[in-house]
This record gives sequence, structure tokens and C-alpha cells, in this order.
Amino acid sequence: MDLSGKTVVVTGASRGIGASAARVFADAGANVALLARSAAPLEALAAEIGTRALALSCDVADYAAVEAALMKAKSHFGGLDILIANAGMIDPIARLIEADPADWAQLIQVNISGVFNIMRAGVPMMDKQGGTVISIGSGAAQRPLEGWSAYCSSKAGSLMLMRALDLEERENGLRVMSLSPGTVATQMQREIKASGINAVSQLDWEDHIPPEWPAQTLLWMCSADADEYLGAEVSLRDETVRRRVGLI
Repeated sequence: MDLSGKTVVVTGASRGIGASAARVFADAGANVALLARSAAPLEALAAEIGTRALALSCDVADYAAVEAALMKAKSHFGGLDILIANAGMIDPIARLIEADPADWAQLIQVNISGVFNIMRAGVPMMDKQGGTVISIGSGAAQRPLEGWSAYCSSKAGSLMLMRALDLEERENGLRVMSLSPGTVATQMQREIKASGINAVSQLDWEDHIPPEWPAQTLLWMCSADADEYLGAEVSLRDETVRRRVGLI
């Protein structure tokens, strides 16, 4: 794909899927606005990518901060075309009756309100006709897992946000989808492994896919070839999807 002249916003861009996605979209010619709380790795990634990258340190749970960051990105690059709502967290990993209420609430703020904030602030700044919004989902949205009451609830909520936005804006030309990448070799999986809770923590590192796979899939999802998935969730566990992306 040639995304020259297009601007992509990636949240959670300092590492993992977000950082890989930023590189993939930049390689396709896009301008990339990088959002994350951690300024240093964000600025290092922007320096690596070059002049088509803009580092914008912000907390996605803070609506005012998100809106200000997106306004800077639009002013700097001249528009917003693609929003990738990738920022997320896994802690607290704990049985529901033992989870810290403040930690539980913080995860919900990041994983659900953070997605809403990007959509609410970003979509009105976009040219909806041909614009794309993608949230990062999870199989955890479909079934409960021990110790993951916060994460499973948040991913179910994020999925419903995606469906609501698609329902309201598809007729205006906005393309809205979610990507369920499966288990990915990122820091989050290290945290899950260290918890020792539920079957996911028992997986070997070699069982996880590299972050470049979901990054490449996000790029494919911005093409017309993925239009059949509008309003739905693309699963990287699906071999057909992997083949269409070119991963196998």
C-alpha cells in the first residue's frame, strides 16, 4: 500500500504492537503521530523513523490531553486519516474478590475510556469518507479468564465501542474495525507469564506471534481488501486472514 500524504495516529506507540505498527505505516509512506505516556522511548522511535513521525506524550485516559495531542498532529501534518487505538494494559491480574479497586478502575480508564477518547476526539477531526478507525481487541472479549476480570471486561467494552462507532458512522464513509491479534510476544506477555494465573501464563514464548504480524495486519485492514470486515473483528488466529495479509 502507498499511504503517502496520509496521517496515522497510533496510541501505545512506545513499544510492542504500537511501535511495530508505526514502523510499518511509515514504511508505507504515511506520516505517523505517536502517542504514549512514556516520552523517552516515543522520542527515540520518532527519531528512528524520521521527519514523518511526531512524538506526542499523553495519557489516553485523559480526554483533554488526547484532544490536544490530536490537534497538534492535525496541525503538524495537515489532517488525520487513520486512528489505531492500541494503548492498553493487563494489570491487575488478580481474582476478582482480591483485585485492588483503584487498579481495576485504572485499567478500565485506559482500555475503555482511552479508546472512547481517541474516537471522540479524533473522528470529528477526520475526513470520514475513506477514513479508518481500528481498535485492538482480544479473544478475552468473548470469554472470561481467571484473574482477568478487568481485562476481559475492558476488551468486551472496547469491542462494543467499535460496533457503536461503525453503526453511527459507516454511512458517512468511516471504516471501523477491530483486530484480535491472539497472543503476541510483547511486554504484556511477560507480565502475564510472571502472574502464573490461568492457561495463558503457561504458554511458552515461542507460542506467541511477533508484533510485526499484527502491525502488517493493521496496514492490510486499511485497504479495500478488508472491507468485508467493517464493523467486525479480524482475528489473526484465522489462517485465511494470515494468508490474505501475506504472513503465510
